[in-house]
Amino acid sequence: MDWASVAGIALALGGLLLGQLLEGGHLSSLVQPAAFIIVGLGTGGAVLLQSGLADFLRGLRMARTVFVPPPDTAAALEQQVTTWSSQARREGLLSLERYLNGVKDPFKAKGLRLLIDGIDPYKLKDVLETDLDSYERHERLAIRVWDAAGGYAPTVGIIGAVLGLIHVMENLANPTQLGSGIAVAFVATIYGVGLANLVFLPIANRLKSLLAREVTQREMLIAAFFGIALGDNPRVIQERMSAYRR
Repeated sequence: MDWASVAGIALALGGLLLGQLLEGGHLSSLVQPAAFIIVGLGTGGAVLLQSGLADFLRGLRMARTVFVPPPDTAAALEQQVTTWSSQARREGLLSLERYLNGVKDPFKAKGLRLLIDGIDPYKLKDVLETDLDSYERHERLAIRVWDAAGGYAPTVGIIGAVLGLIHVMENLANPTQLGSGIAVAFVATIYGVGLANLVFLPIANRLKSLLAREVTQREMLIAAFFGIALGDNPRVIQERMSAYRR
């Protein structure tokens, strides 16, 4: 669990609620189901229309990694590849086959398999770079779900405010209905702007940083596999991988 992310979102939302109390307001005034439905469903529908169902659902699932991020395995990866390169230099590329069954990561297994098959180093590099480009493009489509939500939510909040004001205008002759309409109008704007800037956009940016880390690790692997295929010294391969971590 990434407690910094949990603390960040708690601090952001807590600041709003504390400010409301210090201003003499009541927390219950921020609870407006109608405003939440307008902003939540309106934003979700717009994002779904833009992204499509598959990317929309994948983007929602990715939010979990903000709070439970995958571990940074760059150091362990460097050690593992150093072992492979030393083994290949001593006994040849076919000797790496003993490690293949123990590799769970598909990208790593693919590179190792290409090495064992004796693929030309430049073709191996081209295949893995194409695979990486496809992976990054695929992941960014899912992350864009949160970017889109951050863009649409404030506008949908304004729509909710206008709807609330319309309700007010329709009930000018009935003062008892004015308060709820005005509340929906202002709270819808708070929901839209607040969710966009305190939840949706921070999640999108966090996912982008996690993706950048994963892409860097895969670039390390590509450089390492290319060096092993060329027959570079294991020390050179290790130094090349270490450069990605600085």
